[in-house]
Amino acid sequence: MEHTCAIIKPDAVSAGHTGAILQRIEEAGFGVIGMRLVRLTKTEAEGFYAVHRERPFFDSLTTFMSSGPAVVLALEAPDVIARWRALMGATDPAQADDGTLRRQFGNAIERNATHGSDAPETAAFELGYFFRGVELTR
Repeated sequence: MEHTCAIIKPDAVSAGHTGAILQRIEEAGFGVIGMRLVRLTKTEAEGFYAVHRERPFFDSLTTFMSSGPAVVLALEAPDVIARWRALMGATDPAQADDGTLRRQFGNAIERNATHGSDAPETAAFELGYFFRGVELTR
């Protein structure tokens, strides 16, 4: 079993898409082993996205991610990282395939409804950022 961190971002939460996205997660066969509603501070968002600190979009991304509630999830399934990223679709909703979450619920490259870890090492960091081991249920 593989694990990944998934986030329903503030734009999707505020638009009322949380339930629909959770339904798609369950229909795809992902196990939800952890879920939290969070409101990140700017500092917490900066810590989470520290890998992007030198990128030109860092400030706008962390401002957006601290703009409202988000739902963080720990997902479990075989090959979950690649499968979750396929369900999310391309980062830019305009480039995402039909039927993907970002195509359906995203509005722009930075307001694209969902986040997912891109590798096992990233997933371990991101899951540890939001969940203590005792909070994950298997």
